[in-house]
Amino acid sequence: MKTMRAQENINQTNGKKTGIIWAFLLSIILLCAIFPLRAAAAFTIPGVCQVQTDAGGADMVKTLDYGYEDNTYFSLRDLAMLLNDTEKSFSLEITKNTVSLHLGGVYVPVGGENDLWEDGESGETNKNSDIALRRNEFQINEETASYYTIITELPSGNYDCFMMAADLAMILDMEITVPAADGLEIHTNEPFRISPAALEEAGYFYGVNSVLAGDATTGEIYYEYQSDAPYPIASTSKLMTCLLAMDAIADGQLTLDQQITISEAAQALADSGDGVVPLKAGEQITVQELLVGALLPSSNECALCLAEAVAGSEEAFVQAMNQKALELGLSQAAFYNCNGLPVYTEEAIPAKRQNSMSAGDMFRLASYFLKVYPQITDITSMKEATLESLDFEVKNTNPLLHNLSQVTGLKTGTTNRAGACLVTSLTADDGVMEHDLVVVVLGTEDSIERGRVSGLLARYALQVFETGIEGTVSEMENTASGMEEHTMGNLPVNAEAAVERILRTARRKVM
Repeated sequence: MKTMRAQENINQTNGKKTGIIWAFLLSIILLCAIFPLRAAAAFTIPGVCQVQTDAGGADMVKTLDYGYEDNTYFSLRDLAMLLNDTEKSFSLEITKNTVSLHLGGVYVPVGGENDLWEDGESGETNKNSDIALRRNEFQINEETASYYTIITELPSGNYDCFMMAADLAMILDMEITVPAADGLEIHTNEPFRISPAALEEAGYFYGVNSVLAGDATTGEIYYEYQSDAPYPIASTSKLMTCLLAMDAIADGQLTLDQQITISEAAQALADSGDGVVPLKAGEQITVQELLVGALLPSSNECALCLAEAVAGSEEAFVQAMNQKALELGLSQAAFYNCNGLPVYTEEAIPAKRQNSMSAGDMFRLASYFLKVYPQITDITSMKEATLESLDFEVKNTNPLLHNLSQVTGLKTGTTNRAGACLVTSLTADDGVMEHDLVVVVLGTEDSIERGRVSGLLARYALQVFETGIEGTVSEMENTASGMEEHTMGNLPVNAEAAVERILRTARRKVM
């Protein structure tokens, strides 16, 4: 009897354990079934926003919050209808993958503009697996650009495109403000203005390691955020690699058309998961093509080939990188390899290291590079190129080359630890000479934010250079003390820059 009871107790205990295990597994299955709906690329929250223009028009505009509330994208068709009788009108053609926008054109409605979401339409939007935020091609007055947007098919069979209000404001060069929740005001008579100080106060840069915008020609800093602290810099490291390669060319050690034999180490890197360009050991490629490969598609193996060509080995080249950093006064720079990939030490418990630098140091590095070897932008301004030795086409990873005509480079970079980084160079003319403006953005969470933050700060750099105004007009009118506090932090950093700023302002007044 005792044995039978004991067995029953064991069976009951096992049954309870089995029930608990199944309950646990079922809860995991249910969680997996529920949460991916919110995390998946297709998750959107349909809504509407009251939009008013300074021309007197007002109407509802459909919106899609992508993934999170307030990550809002606005219907282009609704906005086009609203702006149709203003100076910022535009015609619009939308297909499944492209958008054609003609500034000053008259928008022809397709039906459904400025209507609320139809019954059931919001549910269909949530479940439609084809709804995703993508980098779509834009034709703006026949010029090709690209923006992250959501293109959706309407019940009528036509397509609509949802984009960020700031992106449209930059395209149309008009001011957009948010006077209240669920409302927008479009100021068609005011040009688009950026105030990084206001963005910082609103927490815009919380998701970024550091940023800096300034004039590389004079050294004047327009705006900086956490620019003195070192952070991982990923493939923007290749700027130092290419700088040393240019030094070797200037010293006569290398020539642009010199053939470099590809090493086994370079082929191994090309064959790895971090490979970009299909290099084969024993084959040859020119120094010019290695520079193009390292700077445009961010080829790690091309950077290694350059390092070996200059110093004989990557180890010796890394020493030269750190020595060059010391010579340039880059006090927060530390290099462990030539390409910016993570590097593991050889200890029993290996440490994972990454090249690092502050945004301030990166600005100094880029400024020096542009001043000593301005011809580097002949490469970094190319949207695509062909490596003739390999008959291999490469594309530039810099997204701003497609959206701002003033952009001339310079380099992107991404690792898990570094986040998405971008060093942007732009040309600006003050009527006497051309200046190189530089924007450094380190550590955004993804390439979407990298392009958006860099684009805003690039516009800001051009705004300050062209007008001398470092904040918005309303910001300056609201509080003189606030303006003084804001501009004091953006004064020129040296006497040369101060004199240049005074002269530039005077030239504008005369013009």
